[in-house]
Amino acid sequence: MCKEVNKMRIDRVKLIAEMARQEITVNELAEKACVSRVTITAARGGKSCSRNSVLHIAHGLGVEVSELLPKED
Repeated sequence: MCKEVNKMRIDRVKLIAEMARQEITVNELAEKACVSRVTITAARGGKSCSRNSVLHIAHGLGVEVSELLPKED
């Protein structure tokens, strides 16, 4: 299976807004989500990350994955 198939992009504005709403830092979210600070920072910057990382980040925030994804056109 191609690695690119498992890549997803979180809507950076939604991620930043949810983190601000919960008053959670990059370090705190990384710990809660069991991912690296680099992964959180990359997602906040609009970079693609693995499907697994997206699931972990959503879980760490206590939200559904769909709440973090960009709207479909």
